[in-house]
Amino acid sequence: MRLVVQAGPFDLGAESTAFATGAVGAGAVVTFTGIVRDNGGTLAAMEIEHYPGMTERAIAAIMDEAQARWHLIDALVIHRHGRLVGGEAIMMVATAAPHRADAFAAAEFLMDYLKSRAPFWKKELGRDGASWVAAKDEDEAALNRW
Repeated sequence: MRLVVQAGPFDLGAESTAFATGAVGAGAVVTFTGIVRDNGGTLAAMEIEHYPGMTERAIAAIMDEAQARWHLIDALVIHRHGRLVGGEAIMMVATAAPHRADAFAAAEFLMDYLKSRAPFWKKELGRDGASWVAAKDEDEAALNRW
């Protein structure tokens, strides 16, 4: 399993290829990439803050939980911080398993956790000022199913 928290962009194609190539024995690889949404052209940028060390420990623990719940061969989480603009990749989750059901379930579990519980704080900067992104009921509901 590999976890990366970084400021700079990542190469989705290269990361996906390297992950799939290294997942020896996998029958399924699932990848997901989160993109900064520019809601109607009003977003100038998004700033993502985190506490180094704390963030990595929290995400590593949930990756360990995914490994314990599903038969995974490998997992990858990449999450960015700092200033991002619309269209940029924020994060990537990849899972590899002998069968697709485990790969899909583990990927969804990780994505739901990252959206709702990972210790990142997001501020949207728009034409009318800045605002912190609040938790959404639908994100909590998605996480509660696990």
